[in-house]
Amino acid sequence: MFGLSVNDRFCLYNKPCDMRKSFDGLCGLVQNDLEVSPSNGVVYIFINKLRNKVKLLHWRSGGFLLYYKRLESGTFDLPDYDEHVQSMSLSYTQLVLLIDGIAITH
Repeated sequence: MFGLSVNDRFCLYNKPCDMRKSFDGLCGLVQNDLEVSPSNGVVYIFINKLRNKVKLLHWRSGGFLLYYKRLESGTFDLPDYDEHVQSMSLSYTQLVLLIDGIAITH
């Protein structure tokens, strides 16, 4: 069960991510590539090159939470985006659709 809600903000990192990265590695991507603090309360979404794994990084109450999902078959269907942009905002509804494997139209 997600501890996330419509009150949270969500940011999809638009480059394929190495899923071996954990808290510190993902925080480094947020700090270095997006140039923001990973502890700003935004939920950062990372997807691997094969699009069968997703990680969500979220700062909450003095520490980071990491959600991880691996699909046994199929891929996550990502919204269309400008490849020159590092990230894009998603709504809670779009996040749920993404995690459930339903195409997001943006």
